[in-house]
Order: sequence, then structure tokens, then C-alpha cells
Amino acid sequence: MFLLTMAFVLAGFGGVAMAQTANPAPLKLAVLGDSLTAGYGLPASAAFPVRLQQALKEKGIAAEIVNAGVSGDTASGGRDRLDWSIPQGTQAVIVELGANDMLRGIEPRVTRAALDQIIQRLKARGIKVLLCGMYAAPNLGEPYGKAFNSIYPDLATKYGVALYPFFLDGVADNAALKQADGLHPTAAGVDVIVQRILPSVEAFVKTLPPVRAAL
Repeated sequence: MFLLTMAFVLAGFGGVAMAQTANPAPLKLAVLGDSLTAGYGLPASAAFPVRLQQALKEKGIAAEIVNAGVSGDTASGGRDRLDWSIPQGTQAVIVELGANDMLRGIEPRVTRAALDQIIQRLKARGIKVLLCGMYAAPNLGEPYGKAFNSIYPDLATKYGVALYPFFLDGVADNAALKQADGLHPTAAGVDVIVQRILPSVEAFVKTLPPVRAAL
């Protein structure tokens, strides 16, 4: 009888272990960004992190994505609030910063240094990074554009992090997908951004170890 009882107990624990393996907890992600990800001018449900989380769910990927976007933020601002913006337990961060630096004509070396420190500090915490690039507006001139545009691929190579070359791909040149200010995406524009970036995010999250639900 004792052996039979132990067999049932072990089978029970085995079933728990199998269920735990088959049902990992949601991945813990965050988007560290500016108004483009914060959802400026949109209802909260239309913000990039929310729409991306839904798109991942439709692909069978369970994730909880924190919206750590602040409208008007520069790369330096993102760096300065990094520690309290990214919760403990976060596995990966999508970094989308630099657009406001470019619009304000901030020296590219300042933007580069801030993004460099963000990546360093996230890696020191064991957090993986997907870096989203931005392109300088042509009216800023060729020297500025060359210095600014090189920031993202250079840092991705330096630190071996994933790179999505241009966050506004598919939206930047389409007025119908931008709000009246000509800068921020509409809800439909956010969906285009999500559609374009989704394959890169899928590949990125597949490099993360699964999180096991607590017993």
C-alpha cells in the first residue's frame, strides 16, 4: 500500500512539473521610450506596448509589457529615469529613444553617450535589449544626419544587442498614418509600426529563457 501511495504522489508531482513546463509564465518586457511609444494623443488601449502585447498574444507568445514611455523624453532623460522606470524582474527592454534629441538638434555625441549608458546598465542587470533606431530629418544637414544615424547600428554592434533599424518604418512618409502634428502616429499608424516590427520582436523574445510559473 505504501509503495502504491508513493507512486500516486510522485505521479502527482510529475503532473505538476509537466503542467509547469507546458505553461510558462508570461515574459516580462518593457518599452523604454518617448511619446511615440507612450501613446501621445491616443487612448491607452492604442499605445504601442498594448498593441504589441496583443499582437504577440495572437502569435501564441504570452508577454506582459510595461509602458515606460514618457512624452517629450530625450535619450538622456530615459537614462536618468532608467532605474525606476524598468521594474525588477524585467527580462528584456525595447529601447525607443532619440527622436526628441534629433528634433531639438542635440549633439549626436550626447545622444550616443546616453544610449550607450542605458544599454550598459540594462546589460549589467541581466536584461536583454532590442534597440530601435531613428533617422535624422534631412533638413538638419548631412554632417548631423551621418553622425546621428550611425548611433544605433554602432551601439548594436558594440554591445551585441538586437537592432530594429527604424522605428517609424512604414509611417514616417505616410501623412494618413500620422496625427495632425505630422509627427505622432495615429492608432492605425501604431498598428503599422507593430506589424512591421513584430517579426523582429518575435525573433528577439525567442532568445529569452522561459519564465516558470510559481507553484
